[in-house]
Parts: sequence; structure tokens; C-alpha cells
Amino acid sequence: MLNSFDFSNFMGSHFRNDILIQKICTQLKQMRERKALTQEDVYNDTGIHISRIETARVNITVSTLSSLCDYYQMKLSDFFKEVNL
Repeated sequence: MLNSFDFSNFMGSHFRNDILIQKICTQLKQMRERKALTQEDVYNDTGIHISRIETARVNITVSTLSSLCDYYQMKLSDFFKEVNL
């Protein structure tokens, strides 16, 4: 229930869920490796620097995640089904 959660702690700051980010990044790396692509291949094809994403050094945006899923030919909804939440 949204009313029971106090969002005031997050106002004006960025919330970072390191566990979730790590799981997403691991899944992205596995997808790339299954397609036998290098990080350079992904960058050349998409313009996305995947290295910092795969090592969880950045908090990936939904837009970037969606673009990568499109590139790997996977629906965003299916991506989250594969992420072990």
C-alpha cells in the first residue's frame, strides 16, 4: 500500500537498489555473451557504453534498458521474468 510508505527520505536524492542493479547487470551481460557479442560490438551497434552498466557502476535508466532489450531482441517484460528478483 503506497500510503504506508514514507517517501520523504528519498525527496531530493537518488535511490539506488544495489541488489536489483547487480541482478539486472548480470542478466544483461549474460544476454550479450549468449549472442557472442563483445562490449565493443554493442557500442558500435547502439552507441551505448555497456562496460559501466555490466559492472553496475551506473544506475541504468529504463530507457537504456529498453534499448538494450530491443537490441538483444527481447521484450522488456520477458527480461524481468528472467531476472531472479
